[in-house]
Amino acid sequence: MTEPAITLSAAAAQRIRTIADAEGRDLMLRLAVDGGGCSGFQYKFDLVEAGEPDDLRIERDGAAALVDEVSMVLLKGSEIDFVDELAGAEFRVHNPNAKSSCGCGVSFSI
Repeated sequence: MTEPAITLSAAAAQRIRTIADAEGRDLMLRLAVDGGGCSGFQYKFDLVEAGEPDDLRIERDGAAALVDEVSMVLLKGSEIDFVDELAGAEFRVHNPNAKSSCGCGVSFSI
């Protein structure tokens, strides 16, 4: 069995479910990579009710995340996580393909 291309941490799955329950809707986290940011590429997170035909669906503990086919190339082997720290709470990507990232962790270079 091969490893999933992208994984969802238990903390991220819990946060997606918490948001969906609070909204009273079935929501999924969409992760995409856009050009821009201070390091070349940036992560974009959205909450959506439906995916697109080319989306990869990642599931864990009753929660789902979606990644489009184009972004998948830059995210292979990554983990989508959720952290709640003194500086704030946010979804974060642990991307083994990123050679460097900015201080805030939102943008990266390959």
